[in-house]
Amino acid sequence: MLSYQHGFHAGNFADLHKHVVLTALLTALNAKNKPWSYLETHSGRALYNLADDQSQKTGEYREGIERLWQQASADGLATYRGLIEQLNPDGVLSVYPGSPMLAQLMARADDRIRLMELHPAEFDVLRAVFSDDARVAVHHRDGYEGVLSQLPPMPRRGMVLVDPAYEVKDEYETVPRFLSKAQRRWATGVYAIWYPLLAANRWRSMVEQVVQVSTASVLCSEFRAADADAGGMYGSGMLIVNAPWQLDQRLDEQLPVLARMLGLPESALSLRWLVPPA
Repeated sequence: MLSYQHGFHAGNFADLHKHVVLTALLTALNAKNKPWSYLETHSGRALYNLADDQSQKTGEYREGIERLWQQASADGLATYRGLIEQLNPDGVLSVYPGSPMLAQLMARADDRIRLMELHPAEFDVLRAVFSDDARVAVHHRDGYEGVLSQLPPMPRRGMVLVDPAYEVKDEYETVPRFLSKAQRRWATGVYAIWYPLLAANRWRSMVEQVVQVSTASVLCSEFRAADADAGGMYGSGMLIVNAPWQLDQRLDEQLPVLARMLGLPESALSLRWLVPPA
């Protein structure tokens, strides 16, 4: 199903949750002077114009990145805020990065990025964005199959971001199956899995299946922006499989700052080990 386009939702609260976790993961990888690989199953177009018709139609970014942008201090979120400022150097919030752009901005000379995107229009934009960067390979193919074909990657340390739209119901079964296959090929990789919190609660069974199939630790971060009966997506979840050392401590410091900047109570947050580190 190729109808989903992330431009309608870029910069919303779920993006901020996902991307604060992502920058924390990449910061952990950058802590060692060893190259890493970054792979993504559903990459989108990497850079979103907040003035275009899609963003303006929903206006979701106004309750997300615009709120954070308007605040003078970014204490606790300096790395993430710095990346947004790097893309908006004139001080006016006009564009918002997708996950591939954040990975590129944090990548060093020997790090490598492999991006999958099946939507033809999104793929064309994605390929154009990274056409001059030899560190980035862009593939027009199914995200699960494409990432699996690249495992184990070189360099051998790194992470996979699994970020489907969940428009198709069986996506919730596909993700655990993908993780099981991926870990057999690359047991030492870090896997970050995003999912929406929706009233139908299909995500609950997916989380349970991930816990059952995972051969490594599983850290769960959830961020609720509304009550469960509010309608639509009321929250955002991230499963981090084989989380880097002290990632839980880093997120325990950063995510309350994000909640506060978005005008949400700390009770909106949940961070817990579903499978503790060995």
